[in-house]
Amino acid sequence: MPRRSANGFVAVLLGVVGLVGEAALSAEEHAMAVPMPTQQSGVPMSGHMFMTALRAPMPGDQAKADAVVAAAKTAMAPYQDYHRALADGYKIFLPDFPQAQYHFTNYDNGLASRSHFDPLKPTSLLYKKTADGGYQLVGAMYTARVDATEDEINERIPLSIARWHQHINFCKAPEGQKAAYFGPDAKFGLLGSITTAEACEAAGGRFYPHFFGWMVHVYPYETSPENIWSVHDDDQGHENMDRTAMPGMTMN
Repeated sequence: MPRRSANGFVAVLLGVVGLVGEAALSAEEHAMAVPMPTQQSGVPMSGHMFMTALRAPMPGDQAKADAVVAAAKTAMAPYQDYHRALADGYKIFLPDFPQAQYHFTNYDNGLASRSHFDPLKPTSLLYKKTADGGYQLVGAMYTARVDATEDEINERIPLSIARWHQHINFCKAPEGQKAAYFGPDAKFGLLGSITTAEACEAAGGRFYPHFFGWMVHVYPYETSPENIWSVHDDDQGHENMDRTAMPGMTMN
């Protein structure tokens, strides 16, 4: 992963909270009204990531996933030139902040995804920066509302094929303690040791049980299933855990 400045990382941590397209909910409503994932099949990662476990394959799962990949290719086809994406209303999240992967987000699509899944309308297009300063299209991101059950997201893209994830347990640092977002002894944010509301309150922070809602990446130009539905970061523009450059709303 590329090096990121401390100031830039703080900007990301403080600048976004809530699900893409969850514009109808304030951050406070998110924090109070939305429960944590409750199904036991998911895999918590380091206290700040919840990833669905792979389910046993069911009849029709592969065909459904393949149909999403085909639709993603169709949806992405007009946007090989990133200028077209910008012209059509996709907005680059943190364009001046170095990232392995840039989200060009369509907030109307994100809002619609709360209630309806249309694989021809991804929430974000995923690009990696090119040497000439442009962008190369590599994938797409789909989202679902933060309180959707695993059975509901399984209906969109089967959990036997794709692993959806959520970012969880974000403690916003109090004023004067932003340095504690970083380093091996970090307390706050997505790298911090604080993972509960009680610990966050005791530290004087502000707790958000979710940083976004459900999200999943697809890389339809890849050839192997493990790369099409990759959940690993690499140097090919696959930045799947969205640890820093995440599409989102401004914090209220």
